[in-house]
Amino acid sequence: MKIIACYSNKGGVGKTATAVNLAHAFAQSGARVLLCDLDPQGASGFYFRVKPSKKLLDEAFFKDTERFAKAIRGSDFDNLDILPANMSFRDFDVFLSRMKHNRERLGRSLKSVAGDYDIVLLDCPPNISMLAENVFEAADHIVVPVIPTTLSERTFEQLLDFLDDHAQADKQKVVAFFSMVQKQKTLHAETMARMRETYPDRFLAVEVPFSTDIERMGTHRAPVATFAQTRPAAKAYDELQRELRARMEGTTDD
Repeated sequence: MKIIACYSNKGGVGKTATAVNLAHAFAQSGARVLLCDLDPQGASGFYFRVKPSKKLLDEAFFKDTERFAKAIRGSDFDNLDILPANMSFRDFDVFLSRMKHNRERLGRSLKSVAGDYDIVLLDCPPNISMLAENVFEAADHIVVPVIPTTLSERTFEQLLDFLDDHAQADKQKVVAFFSMVQKQKTLHAETMARMRETYPDRFLAVEVPFSTDIERMGTHRAPVATFAQTRPAAKAYDELQRELRARMEGTTDD
């Protein structure tokens, strides 16, 4: 089982859209996928028409593996299950602060379902916290959407610095891609060129465009590929899945 965290320390960059569309793309490719929504807003579950969990409350997420497994719900798509969030997830840091080995708790919970899935995708809240440190520790790959603007460039640098200075996780886990790209904007083009030069092995080739199709996910409550399969955004998420799979398998496309 591989754990892929869709994470950013900056909000509004397309993190949840990435998690939802990647989960669907991996499932469509034949992988058994669990999308674990760690954000108390529960947006990933909303997109898949799955209601917030009423059973997985408080510290049970990290302590009760049986309840953890029972909280998982099927989706309308083959090979794709959802662990929906609820508002008690907002207190994850409080729960974790009380526990021994509190940077390993998320990984332990996920291991309880390791035999059922090939890929676990984590939709993470946008902050650096004790939960985030659990994510950094548990994940095999940390996928970071980056809008090509100066502020997003700065927060990406902050993430790498944090992993260097404070987290036990290897920052080589970080895999970035450009999100909400508007190629007609000079700032976007310049920022992408500069960041690719600064981090030559960090950024994937795919660029997810700024698209009304992604905004329409909320209306359709479904991944982009289900209602706009031939459009650029859907094709970009499929390519993102392919690039990530190649990295996971230790290969690159010719």
